[in-house]
Amino acid sequence: MKPSVDALRGVLDGSIPPIIATVSRDGVPNVSYVSQVEYVDAGHVALSFQFFNKTRENILAHPYATAYLTDSDSAASYRLSIEYLRTETAGQVFERMKAKLAGIASHTGMAGVFRLQGADIYKVLAIESVPGDTVAPPPPRRNALGALRTASARMARAGDLAQLLDETLAALHEDFDMPHGMVLLREDAGKRLYIVASRGYPQSGVGSEIPFGGGVIGTAAEYRTPIRIGYMTNEYAYGMAMRASALEAGLPSVQDEIPFPGLPMPPSQMAVPILAGGELLGVLYVDSHEMCRYGHAEEDALVVLANQLGGGLRAFQQAADAVEEAAEPVAPLHAAGDRRPLRLRRYTENDSVFVDDDYLIKGVAGAIFWKLASDYTRHGRTDFSNRELRLDPAIRLPDIDDNLEARLILLSRRLRERCDAIAIEKTGRGRFRLCVAQPLELQEN
Repeated sequence: MKPSVDALRGVLDGSIPPIIATVSRDGVPNVSYVSQVEYVDAGHVALSFQFFNKTRENILAHPYATAYLTDSDSAASYRLSIEYLRTETAGQVFERMKAKLAGIASHTGMAGVFRLQGADIYKVLAIESVPGDTVAPPPPRRNALGALRTASARMARAGDLAQLLDETLAALHEDFDMPHGMVLLREDAGKRLYIVASRGYPQSGVGSEIPFGGGVIGTAAEYRTPIRIGYMTNEYAYGMAMRASALEAGLPSVQDEIPFPGLPMPPSQMAVPILAGGELLGVLYVDSHEMCRYGHAEEDALVVLANQLGGGLRAFQQAADAVEEAAEPVAPLHAAGDRRPLRLRRYTENDSVFVDDDYLIKGVAGAIFWKLASDYTRHGRTDFSNRELRLDPAIRLPDIDDNLEARLILLSRRLRERCDAIAIEKTGRGRFRLCVAQPLELQEN
């Protein structure tokens, strides 16, 4: 029988570094650690090529090598006899390995050091189990395919975008036993993401931003490929890496106002791009305190889940563009002078809005909120439509993929967390109402 790598996919993800043994043209052996051994298919693996070292020199002169792998769960070890075929510097395997290495590098502050030059493709000639003491592997987790079926059904029942986001995170928790997760969407056509929904953290972090290329999440967005890390590579706080990446990218320091909600220094992380029609819409992210929490089965399932989420995002956005009949207008919820005015302050440079000196929101969502508050204070308006926001040049929505419905959800959730006197309620498809419980005083800087 031909040797099959399928049974060793989980071993390739372990926390014990793989070892490769090569020999020079003169027959001198060399043994060294290798950063990555990536599954390609049942008969092939890819090893990371980062430096032109003795291993690289030997393999170009003599294409046969031995890779030594150890399962971090059971301590079982395996020897793979492999033959070097070629080095790929583009394509799916290379991009996947490059993205994973870049995610680890950004996560540990080593972005300038860890760099993949190529993916060395090897044919697996033989697989040998090494005798030795082993321990019983951990009990199997939930069946990923069964969890995916249940999660897909509950997502399909969602009636609007907000419910779809909530059902997705609930499915991760209840069906996949992944209680910590978040959904991030792309901001404009730019190079950053913002959190629109989260679950399992002390703070929601809704509105917090992450630049493309920043940590596991930003790298998954930049390369449009899933990234899965199963163990802590360095004692470098994820939040610190996020902040450093944001400053490096020249983004405003929003982390002070909206802290990133992820677990502190999680050993297991997985970020999956959300795609629709070939376009990147955002990233689905989970993390865990457990080592090696996510395997290939979980990654495959979340890729399918993210694809369904992407289709739902696009469908609900398009449905919101069709405006129904206007709802009956309602009177303001406050009587003039019955409560002190709520002071709203806007900075026009980036449309950041503060409520009584408390940061609320910025960017396009900030511009939307300012338009609603301005129309309310000047004309007493409370009912609005997605279409009129899209046509208002002052809001500066992008021409393509404006994510208007998602921005309204973001604004609504930030108001719910930071300002209980103002709320946004849906009144129909493509329509919503601004509910205000006390007078507003607007100031513009």
